[in-house]
Amino acid sequence: MSTKKRNWKPQTALVHSGTLRSGFGETSEAIYLTQGYVYETAQAAEARFKGEEPGFIYSRYANPTVDMFEKRMCALEGAEDARATASGMAAVTAALLCSAKAGDHIVAARALFGSCRWVVETLAPKYGIEATLVDGTDIANWEKAVKPNTKLFFLESPTNPTLEVVDIAAVASLANSIGARLIVDNVFATPLQQKPLQLGAHIVVYSATKHIDGQGRCLGGVILSDKKWIDENLHDYFRHTGPSLSPFNAWTLLKGLETLPLRVRQQTESAGRIADFLAERPEIARVIYPGRADHPQADIVKKQMSGGSTLICLDVKGGKHAAFALQNALEIVLISNNLGDAKSLITHPATTTHKNLSDEARAELGIGPGTLRLSVGLEDTDDLLEDIAQALKAK
Repeated sequence: MSTKKRNWKPQTALVHSGTLRSGFGETSEAIYLTQGYVYETAQAAEARFKGEEPGFIYSRYANPTVDMFEKRMCALEGAEDARATASGMAAVTAALLCSAKAGDHIVAARALFGSCRWVVETLAPKYGIEATLVDGTDIANWEKAVKPNTKLFFLESPTNPTLEVVDIAAVASLANSIGARLIVDNVFATPLQQKPLQLGAHIVVYSATKHIDGQGRCLGGVILSDKKWIDENLHDYFRHTGPSLSPFNAWTLLKGLETLPLRVRQQTESAGRIADFLAERPEIARVIYPGRADHPQADIVKKQMSGGSTLICLDVKGGKHAAFALQNALEIVLISNNLGDAKSLITHPATTTHKNLSDEARAELGIGPGTLRLSVGLEDTDDLLEDIAQALKAK
């Protein structure tokens, strides 16, 4: 039995959409920990493999618990179809490689998570796929980078870790004009605060490890798009290369989705207050936060995002030594390279997530020796402010 689809708000959809119930009538979604499935007859097996009869064949292809997670993400994102993957990077890699072949060209914003940049700069060229990185904040850079063989645009917005914002609608329009597709990594905005498909993007990817789980428990990813693209591009890649999500992780992510709006709302409110506090501190050289009027792309933020972010980028005066001292003095905020968690987390990108980039590449992205990325959690905001204040004095 499945729930009927109505015109639900996100909070309702994230509790009920896509639910399948067995004959036992369970309240919480069941975990179908199975590799394979049994057919009543040989004819039924043949019909299912032919696609003439609905049902599951093998959990590398599809699984009832994973299917519920995919359907719930579709309801939230407004997508026709989705495939869940074992991690966010599995989602990014699958979306890129299933869309391009030798001789094709990718244009990507240079402000990418380190592993995403490696896939574009290092992995794709091994398969004969050209790649050009551009400053994504200026649409003219995208236009100049286009070649006759350009098939894909790829960006994240807001970016990791400097929270740059790219005009998704403008890049999508350019992609449409040349017959290319735009892939958007929407992790930092969350599906609640930015809707790339509504802005014209063709494919959206998430590391579900972040806000969707949001409690530091498991890895996961998801790719969302129209059904035609998934059937013609992703389906066979996914089926034969096996980046599938485990049923247990899918169940964990389903539980995370139920509380996603509550968590993101609280985290965003706290992040806004903390960003304003940091902006007034003499120890801080720069604060970048999408909810502030001084954000470099504040006009685009207002146009395409319904909220700020749970993340803050800050530069500490005194460089690496001062940034390390601040991290070490924090009592509530934990040092970790993860984000979107119930616990507040801070990291030094130059020595963690973006350590493999050259000094020049980091400088281009605005990542300096004093840059920190703060992921705001669910702790009391006043407690977090006190913790940060004492750490600034201690450093």
